[in-house]
Amino acid sequence: MLNRFLIVVLAILNVGVALWWMAPRAPEPPLPEPAETGVARLELVVPEALPATAAVAAPPTAEAADPPAAADSAAERCLSLGPFADKARAQAAVATLGADLLRSHLREVPPRAASSYRVILPPAATREEAQATAKRIADAGFGDYFVMGQGEEANAIALGQYRSREGAERRQATLVEAGFPAQLLASGGEEASSWWLDAAHAGTVSAAALQRRSGAQRQQVLDCARLR
Repeated sequence: MLNRFLIVVLAILNVGVALWWMAPRAPEPPLPEPAETGVARLELVVPEALPATAAVAAPPTAEAADPPAAADSAAERCLSLGPFADKARAQAAVATLGADLLRSHLREVPPRAASSYRVILPPAATREEAQATAKRIADAGFGDYFVMGQGEEANAIALGQYRSREGAERRQATLVEAGFPAQLLASGGEEASSWWLDAAHAGTVSAAALQRRSGAQRQQVLDCARLR
């Protein structure tokens, strides 16, 4: 009897041990890492995400800053107004234009000599009258004359052509002293000295309006770089 009782007890114990091993167990917590003294621990910090609408403004570039200055420079217009007979009239033009001019400069143009000069007597009413005058010129001791027979100066008397103005003026003076109303004509575009107004304006007033108000005969486009 005792042997059977021990066998039954051992069987029950074996079954209990088997059931214990088969039962699920919770994982054991990891052992804490040993802390080292004197060493700071590193912690990973995850930054918060920026909002989708946030934008970083870029600093202005040199190209972005240039257009306004370029536009101001492009708005400037330059021109020359003239010719004025003297400096006083050019200065009066500056005063008349006033605030419409950004800057201005008065420029004197020296006189330009003609290519040649002629001394003549004006045309007579008839051919006979011109020939009679020519005879009187010859009788007064003057040579180098010619009665012109056609064109706008028909029946005029040519009294010489000169390269220099001084020579033509001397010839004219001697004829006038002798009683002949000789005239001096320049050929080749002789011009006396004149004054011009070089000016810069903002373009708010047309060049034609500036010319009209200044009293200038002509206007010319001027490179602003040449305006001193």
